[in-house]
Amino acid sequence: VQLQASGGGLVQAGSSLRLSCEASGLRFREYRVGWFRQAPGMEREFVAAIEWSDGPTNYADSVKGRFTVSRANAGNTVYLQMNSLKPEDTAVYYCAADPGWALVATMTLEADYWGQGTHVTVSS
Repeated sequence: VQLQASGGGLVQAGSSLRLSCEASGLRFREYRVGWFRQAPGMEREFVAAIEWSDGPTNYADSVKGRFTVSRANAGNTVYLQMNSLKPEDTAVYYCAADPGWALVATMTLEADYWGQGTHVTVSS
């Protein structure tokens, strides 16, 4: 099983980026998928998650209204659209997949499968 996050980069505050997460070795559309981030010297934190059915989503308060998680390609790609980026959004962003209900419902940091991460740097 391999998850690959991509789309990171260096942008100015107020800009937008779209991260993508794709998987191989599992039926991705049957898994809940979450986005997480870890800034230098900080603990990993939950950002957003989406149900397997492209239905319910959940967001951390810090990104609510700015970030949108969605599925495409019959559920085999998960996007994180990030608008109005702020310097405090700077982090390595990871996607993760889990079959359980807790990923979306409880914003847990636990998941079965993790990608390697993509760097997002927002300059002021």
